Amino acid sequence: GDSPNVRLRRRLWKGVAMPILLNGLYLLAILLASPWLAFKALTTGKYRRGILARFFGRAPEREAAKQRIWFHGVSVGEILLLKPLIARIRHRYPDWEIVLSTTTNTGMEVALRHYPDLKVFWFPLDFTWAVRRAVQAGKPSLVVLAELELWPNFIHAAKAQGALVAVVNGRVSARSHRGYRRIRWFIRRLLRQIDLLAVQNTAYADRLSDLGAPWEQVHVTGSIKYDGVQTTRSNLKTQQLLKLLGLEEIAGEPKPLVWVVGSTQAPEEKWALEIYREAKRRHPELRLVIVPRHQERFEEVARLLRQSGLPFERRSQMQHEFHEVDAILLVDSLGELGAVWGLADLAFVGGSFAARGGQNMIEPAAYGVATMVGPNTWNFKDTVEQLLAQQALIQVADKDQWRAETLRLLADAEARQELGVRAADFVLSQQGAADRTLDLIRALLKTRS
Repeated sequence: GDSPNVRLRRRLWKGVAMPILLNGLYLLAILLASPWLAFKALTTGKYRRGILARFFGRAPEREAAKQRIWFHGVSVGEILLLKPLIARIRHRYPDWEIVLSTTTNTGMEVALRHYPDLKVFWFPLDFTWAVRRAVQAGKPSLVVLAELELWPNFIHAAKAQGALVAVVNGRVSARSHRGYRRIRWFIRRLLRQIDLLAVQNTAYADRLSDLGAPWEQVHVTGSIKYDGVQTTRSNLKTQQLLKLLGLEEIAGEPKPLVWVVGSTQAPEEKWALEIYREAKRRHPELRLVIVPRHQERFEEVARLLRQSGLPFERRSQMQHEFHEVDAILLVDSLGELGAVWGLADLAFVGGSFAARGGQNMIEPAAYGVATMVGPNTWNFKDTVEQLLAQQALIQVADKDQWRAETLRLLADAEARQELGVRAADFVLSQQGAADRTLDLIRALLKTRS
């Protein structure tokens, strides 16, 4: 074993020197980025909301008589991902208090809407004073981090407080793995503080093991994203939207043909409008629904639609059914995309022509929608590969191929239906990760009793 002096030096490095060094690096990063942060805060409101709560680590105090589980999801995707797991935890541990933190403005808005009876708050910045204050106030028995949120000072503070720490639905992309390997000595120490690493597939498990995570703490569960998706178009929210948007089938009239282009980034909206102009001439019953990925781009996309000269309506301004039968719908609201996919005959999942790396294509696939993505989908690499292997997804290489495949599928109802059925069957075959994750959390919590 190591000598007492070696162990003392390690404790000093881990408990004093490393946190101070991290504080300095964080402050330097904020200083260097301050012009850009100030510009975004002034022009979009981003980074302003909750900044004091995050900087000083404000968190709701735990009720003395209750054990607490602290869930954290960075933004909208992670917040929605946690829904099936939180529901199962609440059912299994009704006497425990569940709280939820998030990082982004949109994450906060969606969390407040979807979890009205939970305490929702801002996740602290990873400064020692902020995380220590938040953890001391919250006193969690268990911290559950969605995906792979590795904040060293926070994890250290949680462990020092006596909390268990779990990562659920974990993933480590090839790019992240390469970056982490450069500081493997540091990542290894951090991973060894985490009590449970529940990851989506064996590739992610192998990468974590390579980075130094103990095998006994790494478990492959599949992706919870498959459990949280809606699989029936008859759900209440989709049916409400169907009526509001005037997309119901009317006797004696052609059934509306709905093309949903969602989670978009520039230039995907511009290209979609170019394709739509041509497709509309061939299919007068076609309706286009555009759902930008980020709230701060709603106005930008609205300007693009105005400049196009095409009739459109904004979801945020609609109180009743569509005023114009042929109007494009701009969904400039939060938390509705999951229901909007259920309206589609054909879907394109955005963020896949830009450097974003793609967005969640599982939701439209689960409805049995004929679904298409662009070339850049590394955020969902395994899902895309599996869907493609099942012939349950179309991936296009460029704008011209997107145009050609869109026109082909709009003209071929049978091809759309076959593609959608294969997609829905695949999603159903992948469900169960939330239950597997719950079993691991239950086993972890038993170690405390």
